[in-house]
Amino acid sequence: MSGDFLEKLKSFEIPTCLRVCCGTDGSVTFLLEIMTRKPVSVITESQYTVKADKTIAALLGVEESSEVNDRVVRLSAGDTTFVHARSLSPLERMPDTMKEQLIRADIPIGRILRSHNLETRRDMAELEILEGESTFDGIPVLSRSYKIVHNNHVLMWINERFPIDERWSL
Repeated sequence: MSGDFLEKLKSFEIPTCLRVCCGTDGSVTFLLEIMTRKPVSVITESQYTVKADKTIAALLGVEESSEVNDRVVRLSAGDTTFVHARSLSPLERMPDTMKEQLIRADIPIGRILRSHNLETRRDMAELEILEGESTFDGIPVLSRSYKIVHNNHVLMWINERFPIDERWSL
């Protein structure tokens, strides 16, 4: 994790549980289950296979027009949504069974990675507070982006948005 990311995260006046979830380089779903003591549901809002444009190709380190899975989900515990996430995954880099699990949609990415025993790392990239986003009805959100890297290649790019409010007072 870069020092800039960590220092920025430490500077925000946000609930500790939110700071922990946003700062982890592991599974947010697993942390949410520990914190809420409830199972976490992955609710898929959309999922498409798209052709990588110039921006996506550069982000993932693939050729333009490569097939990419574009998935948007919400992570909820009980009736409370804690995270809104978008992932971009180059399909050419995925084992077939992993591809099938990803396309089935409602399986958390951390669980998919664990089931395949893949050695990965998460390279944190961006961290910012966004105001007036529609993601959580205008509630300010903490947004982080990172890449999951396997064998020195980007396996996934993920952007997660966490609402900054009382739901984190667990």
